[in-house]
Amino acid sequence: MARANGGIIGKTNKTSFGKCKVTTVTATGCHTTQPGTQLVKAFVVGGGGSGSSDRGGGGGAGGVRTIDNIPVGAGAGVPVVVGGGGNKVPGPGANGNVGNVSNIVSACYQSAGGGAGVYASCAPSSVKDGGSGGGGLSTKPGGAGNVPSVTPPQGNPGGGYPSGSSGYLYGGGGAGGAGGQDNSGPGGNGGTGVCVPACFPSPITAVAGGGGSGSDSPGVAGGTATQGGGAGGTRPGAGTPGTANTGGGGGSAGGGPSNDCSGSGGPGVVIVRELNKASGVWSMQSQMAARQKGTWPDGSTWVEATTDFLIVGGGGGGGFGGAGDGAGGGGAGGYLTSYSNPCAAGITFNAATYNVIVGAGGTGAGCSQAATNGNGSDSSVVYACATRTATGGGGGGPVGYAGAPGGSGGGAGAQNSTAGSGNTPPIAASLGGPQGNNGGTGSPGGSSPNSRGGGGGGANAAGSPNAGPGGAGKPNSISGAAVTYAGGGGGGERAPSGSPGAGGAGGGGAGCANGTVNTGGGGGGGGGSSPGKTNGGSGIVYLRFPSAVTVSVSPGTNTINPAPGCTQIAKFTVSGTNTVTVS
Repeated sequence: MARANGGIIGKTNKTSFGKCKVTTVTATGCHTTQPGTQLVKAFVVGGGGSGSSDRGGGGGAGGVRTIDNIPVGAGAGVPVVVGGGGNKVPGPGANGNVGNVSNIVSACYQSAGGGAGVYASCAPSSVKDGGSGGGGLSTKPGGAGNVPSVTPPQGNPGGGYPSGSSGYLYGGGGAGGAGGQDNSGPGGNGGTGVCVPACFPSPITAVAGGGGSGSDSPGVAGGTATQGGGAGGTRPGAGTPGTANTGGGGGSAGGGPSNDCSGSGGPGVVIVRELNKASGVWSMQSQMAARQKGTWPDGSTWVEATTDFLIVGGGGGGGFGGAGDGAGGGGAGGYLTSYSNPCAAGITFNAATYNVIVGAGGTGAGCSQAATNGNGSDSSVVYACATRTATGGGGGGPVGYAGAPGGSGGGAGAQNSTAGSGNTPPIAASLGGPQGNNGGTGSPGGSSPNSRGGGGGGANAAGSPNAGPGGAGKPNSISGAAVTYAGGGGGGERAPSGSPGAGGAGGGGAGCANGTVNTGGGGGGGGGSSPGKTNGGSGIVYLRFPSAVTVSVSPGTNTINPAPGCTQIAKFTVSGTNTVTVS
């Protein structure tokens, strides 16, 4: 006893060398730990309950618990159950369905599913109670939260618990607050959820918001929901489901005689942190034995963070045009994103320093130069033996020259019908592509309205021919506000009295004007009243990290700022090589 327990009489001490590795488990199965892991800490979220039909109660969120010192076998497969959300129900007149429990190892370490939204007066406690309770309807009470009872509580009651009031609509409870109420028609809001704790860095940053109740006012939106909860439906209209792997409650359907379905509950999640610890007092012999087994902590930790990204390459420069002929506008820099993009996964970072490259805008091809001389530079993020690259925009063709290919293609110069191709090289949707579109063609020589350059391609549309506008860019809200990036440059005009093409929305320069800095906009084609060439706008890179990890950027003119949803945004605007450090 004394030797095995470091000379201490009593409880046997246990070591664990898990390097604090964190894994987000989103489906039921076995999670394999590292060879030295013997203890884990888990953030466990049950599946959310579904909303009811016909402006009844919103679904309750799944229970949320942080459970410490769970014993596991080193390097073994640890059973994990991720609770499904309650199934949606059709109208009219039905209670929702309860969510399912999530656990790790066994039922000793679990969180309850969320309670169902209430429609009928006969809804039993077993239906409406849960991790957080389902919302009630009028005098039909909502469900209790923290069922079964644990300390600290795993959730909150639904709106209308323990008794409701005539005419009121109630939202489901959330892990951060009870369900809301409303008697004016729009519906009660779902209870607030909670942020994932800082010790569990994960791509899932907020969980367990309650579902909103449906509206009882025609055409009016239902109760709102946050942090994974689903909003209530309009009257008439279906409820919104809870977000996958947040345990959010589903919204109830809007009122009326329709058969609109309620929103299903969001499935839960289990986030596992493999612990680094050796509590108690240890003899040298016991320490040596633990080291030989690989279970003695050495102070190292495992950090893993998945980030959304927006990467925009430098815009192509507008080609050289003279007083008698217009040149092609520069193509926008390539545009890649995972933010609000269901097709693309984020980039995963571990604890290390990574290079982030912001592409400069092209300077425009001069007289009698190929358009490729005006290409913008690539922007990229280099990570874990891979690189995600947005190609620079293709340069606009000088008079008589084709536009160059690139992220978006450059417009052809006057007297040339070959525009630059976009999305070159091709980038798949699963990596955030396609990058952009083709440029526009130039017009043949001769008197006006001929001898005009084509517009450069943009992220959202191709460039137009014959002094036409540059292609439009795409809006993105990763920064916290909707901003449009990667517009193509407008085509150049032949005569001083003519009008050059407008720049594409998203920083594209009009004919004879430069692209906007840090948008990846293409430069406008030269010619007409302003003979010469133009510059493309420099690119930009955003990385949206969970707030639970520590992030720094260099040089200091780049920024990192807090953002909604328990996230932080690293913004890179300095052309050339920058760095981001994750720890």
